[in-house]
Amino acid sequence: MKVFVVDNGGQWTHREWRVLKYLKVETKIVPNTTPFEEIEDVDALVLSGGSPRVATDNARMGLNGEYLDRADFPILGICAGVQFMATYFGGATAPAKIPEFGKATLHVDDEDDLFVGLPKEFTVWESHNDEITALPETFRVLAHSDNCPIEAVRMKGRPIFGLQFHPEVENTEHGYDIFKNFLKVVEGWHR
Repeated sequence: MKVFVVDNGGQWTHREWRVLKYLKVETKIVPNTTPFEEIEDVDALVLSGGSPRVATDNARMGLNGEYLDRADFPILGICAGVQFMATYFGGATAPAKIPEFGKATLHVDDEDDLFVGLPKEFTVWESHNDEITALPETFRVLAHSDNCPIEAVRMKGRPIFGLQFHPEVENTEHGYDIFKNFLKVVEGWHR
């Protein structure tokens, strides 16, 4: 299985790569300016987080929109990756009423594929000033936290997922399990 990590300038992009490597996935980090033709043979993409306000600055998000339009494989957006996803498909992001940094409790509303076999509540690690304030009609919410109503989403009809929190850091409980569940989606998609 080949899953590339698209680098949007996030502080933990290398950790996303490392988790995939640990899970025995062929992976590498690619700039978000990489032409789609150079990555179209992957089995999935992870759209990394980024620096503050990057999700609302299309120029700094490179070709993420093209990847979302052209991919016929699963995609997982993390932090700025999911924020960009939401705005790209017609939703909105804005500064959070209560920015989250550090520990938060995730409440799973719909286990869908990402949260299969996981508790309904567990600790996750946050690092965001902005958050999704309006979800596109083509998406549904999978989880929330006490301060952020949209922590995890899935696109209806396509294997496109997004997480506001960071499953790649050790402080997030069940983070590796979330990646494993995403990889099961990838396996199922390519059967």
